Amino acid sequence: MRVEALYKLFIFVGFIILIRLIYVQMISPEVAYNAKRLEGRIFSEETILAQRGGIFTRNGEPLATSLFRYNVTMDFASEGLDSLRQFNEQSDSLSKLLSSFFKDKSSSAYRKFFREEHAKRYRLVNKRDTSYHRSEGLFGQFFDRIRGEEYIKHPVYDTIRDHTPIPIFPRDVDYNEWRELVKYPLLNWNMGMVYNLNKKDQRIYPQGDFARRTIGLSGDKGHYGIESVYSKVLAGEDGNALRQRIARGFYGRVAGSEYKETIDGADITTTLDLDIQDYADKRLRTQLTNHNAIWGTTIVMDVKTGELHALVNLGRNSKGKYVENMNYAIAKRAELGSVYKLATVITLLEQANMSPDKIYDTQDGKRIRIGGASIQDSHDGFTDMNLKTATAQSSNVYFAKAILEHYKDSKSDYTKSLQSLHLDKTVGLEAFGERAPYIPVDWANLRGATPALTRLSIGYIAEITPIQMITLYNAVANDGKMVAPQIIKEIRRGGDLVEEFKPVTLINKICSNSTLDIVKESLEEVFRSGTGMGIFPDTTLFRAAGKTGTAQYSQGGVKYSDGYYIGSMVAYFPVEEPRYTIMTVIHTKRQSGKSYYGRPLAGPVVRDMVNYIFNSNYSRTIESKWGDAEYYPQKIKGGDIEQIREVTKELSPDVEYEHKKGWGRVSVDSLSNVDIRNLDQATDQVPNVRGMGLKDALFLLESRGLRVSFSGVGEVTHQSIRAGTTIRTGALITIKLR
Repeated sequence: MRVEALYKLFIFVGFIILIRLIYVQMISPEVAYNAKRLEGRIFSEETILAQRGGIFTRNGEPLATSLFRYNVTMDFASEGLDSLRQFNEQSDSLSKLLSSFFKDKSSSAYRKFFREEHAKRYRLVNKRDTSYHRSEGLFGQFFDRIRGEEYIKHPVYDTIRDHTPIPIFPRDVDYNEWRELVKYPLLNWNMGMVYNLNKKDQRIYPQGDFARRTIGLSGDKGHYGIESVYSKVLAGEDGNALRQRIARGFYGRVAGSEYKETIDGADITTTLDLDIQDYADKRLRTQLTNHNAIWGTTIVMDVKTGELHALVNLGRNSKGKYVENMNYAIAKRAELGSVYKLATVITLLEQANMSPDKIYDTQDGKRIRIGGASIQDSHDGFTDMNLKTATAQSSNVYFAKAILEHYKDSKSDYTKSLQSLHLDKTVGLEAFGERAPYIPVDWANLRGATPALTRLSIGYIAEITPIQMITLYNAVANDGKMVAPQIIKEIRRGGDLVEEFKPVTLINKICSNSTLDIVKESLEEVFRSGTGMGIFPDTTLFRAAGKTGTAQYSQGGVKYSDGYYIGSMVAYFPVEEPRYTIMTVIHTKRQSGKSYYGRPLAGPVVRDMVNYIFNSNYSRTIESKWGDAEYYPQKIKGGDIEQIREVTKELSPDVEYEHKKGWGRVSVDSLSNVDIRNLDQATDQVPNVRGMGLKDALFLLESRGLRVSFSGVGEVTHQSIRAGTTIRTGALITIKLR
């Protein structure tokens, strides 16, 4: 019975233990909580960064790009470094190599740093003696006892380890540099995994402040421009994987665990043209400096597509330098003055059905009151004018009288006409900060409505951004079809097209063809005999049409009487078949010896931009002297042969090549035939990148372990290390572009 009772007791106790185990493993919240905390300390999710996509010009030149940078943090308390003799040998070798690689300090300084950090992080304390048998076998111990040497004393220490990660590189390194560094002692894991590799995505803007407000930022320093608007597209999707803690700050990825693939960000191709943007920036910057102006903007727009080939915005910073501190073209709404008169001309012809031969006496430049407003032309010498002359001479009196006569009792009809020209709406760049325009709508409650009507007719009252105004002029150049300004051309991921942005039509026809013909003739007369006369004196090659504008500035506490002005000019060319519309707007203050009128202030920038575009290769690649003759490019950059073949197949009459893939240089003969010659493919020699664009040259040089410094734009004309020289990994090569 006692045995039976004991047997039952053991079964009962075993059952209780089983119940307790089940409770602990599956039910107990405390155990689950502690287990989860312990697991969280051992295992964690590792985020694998996606590489941010790049932003490029329409020519493929990089405006913003991301490069992974690497740094190493060493665990000097790692068990792999316990052998002091071996650590000293390996760290001495590493010191010499790092000193030679970074050239920031001597090898002895590196050696001292390594030994001091190892001594600090790995310490042996509480020394004491212990003893053990000299020999292991019984016979050996027996004879040792006879000799009186049975035991040997041995010192024992307590080990204190500080696993704090310590950076050992003086700077971050790029991928090619890390490929070389990982071959060095300790870094090649010859003493185990004793360091942690830290990777970060660094954003680089190769062109500096070039189109800075358009390219933008997305981060702690601000959110604007393409970087912000297309942030998700550029960012991609980070991946993740499970990793296990090895020591403080050191983790290893768990093999066989589930993970999420990283999706790198897509690349964005803009409509900006590197050379046109660069020249526009230089010319506007020079003009602002010469006239001590406050801010200015220059826009270059493709007539047919609305693509913006240049978008320059310069304003003074706190140090007095001109920088891209605001997107004035898109976000600055102001009374633009006489360039607005285009809307008035179209309204009078199209809506009011006024004859272009209608004559008004402009009072020879005298100040007169029209509809309660004081109006005056900026120069005398004219009395009776028709519409064409009034447009060319930018007569305030003519347009004030004409609008007052036709719309004094139907002011809202004038507003409707402006609305039909899209002047009450944005043009599609709201995401980039475009401000909505202002035009009077509620005339019944507008104080001084009649004087406001006359002032509205000459470019005051209404507040419009430069991008909205150039869009109207571009519509005239485009035979009445208004297309939206376009900054983004396409989005690609890994070379594959994700999205292509087609031209967006805002208005199919802004006015009738008969009205359009008169408007075009009037705008041509501006440069022939009007306020823009002399800007384009050589009419044998091409003719331009457009308008000048000057307006007193009143905004943000500034009164008209304070002497602030906005001078502007807009032009499209060539008038026979317009390809570009260009506008410059400059804000300045009246100063002694400085101009504030549109023609001398903004005119030189527009003139130089027109001449530059016409005389550059851009005009030739479209048409020979703007005629009908087909033109083949006379110069083509070298680079990736497969891409060159694809382009030249469409643009050149005949293409010859040795190989379909690889890297090559391009020559074009007098008959425009293209010959592609392969470059030397030896990976241990410096390649010849002359004649290449920046993107291809950077990739080719950096892929062979060289660090690259560059200056200029265009194609590579000079490289500091001669082609064919044996490559020394990490060496700096300087290339110049032109």
